[in-house]
Amino acid sequence: MENKLPYRAYSEYLKEKYNEKVYKLPVNLPVTCPNRDGKVGRGGCTFCGEVGTGFETLSNEISPKEQLEKNMEYIRRRYKANKFIAYFQNYSNTYLRVEEFEAYLRESIIEDIVELCISTRPDCISKEHLTVLDQIKKEFNVEISIELGLQTVNYHSLKKINRGHTLAEFISAVLEIKKYGFEVCTHLILNLPYDNQDDVIENAKILSALQVDQVKLHALYLMEDTAMGKMYQNKEFQLIPVEEYQERVITFLEYLDPKMVVQRLIGRAPEENALFVNWNMSWWKIRDEIHEKMWERGTFQGKKYHYLHGKAFK
Repeated sequence: MENKLPYRAYSEYLKEKYNEKVYKLPVNLPVTCPNRDGKVGRGGCTFCGEVGTGFETLSNEISPKEQLEKNMEYIRRRYKANKFIAYFQNYSNTYLRVEEFEAYLRESIIEDIVELCISTRPDCISKEHLTVLDQIKKEFNVEISIELGLQTVNYHSLKKINRGHTLAEFISAVLEIKKYGFEVCTHLILNLPYDNQDDVIENAKILSALQVDQVKLHALYLMEDTAMGKMYQNKEFQLIPVEEYQERVITFLEYLDPKMVVQRLIGRAPEENALFVNWNMSWWKIRDEIHEKMWERGTFQGKKYHYLHGKAFK
């Protein structure tokens, strides 16, 4: 019998919610980011390449409906899936005029789409966009989730990576989204060269205090054509070894609210033109080693979750 995962895994959560396996299908829109076009900055985050995070997506010249149908056909054939999430993945997907945003959403609601997942930045959340999402949810009876790129709660580190926003914008966005009842997922990078174990713990505490619903962990990857990549080549910083990354993930999970859903412990990344990707290891091997370490130690998500709700009286 396989050991039960020592955290609340996203795959199991989706099964509980929809009573069967559900697959995310990426949608690539012709959007950019306010940290690239001059609205809040230029050049983007220091680690972000020209393709953003959508290295495995279809071309944004194809309509959202066609992208979904192509991906759906493949997943149906390979995994016998019946329900899907339309995942607006690349760049900042609410960084659009409300009318354009709504049109893309409506085009993406095709048969067997049960949820729309919108990936964006904390400073790209407006009441107008949230109102449209609320209308879509009620009209089509689909779930709505919003993924916010934060990367770290350390606002000094956010400045160093040219994030273009601070922790305050993230807190504001989460509180605003929560008013509409949408689920919030937060992206974090646990091996930023400017962060330490204290930042890892504070990441877990802030997300738990805000009652964020889901979290997605990444290891930093570095591309040749990025500002951070050039700094890495010039030996301006060092990256922690994989063993320390694993320890950071375990510590993060121990301090995390046990109700929070964990989408993943480490991400996949493009290897072409890459300077550093997951310590030249398979992402699943790093993940599996984290599982083994947690099982061996008898530790689990939420083991140290005792710092909220009047800690001084406990």
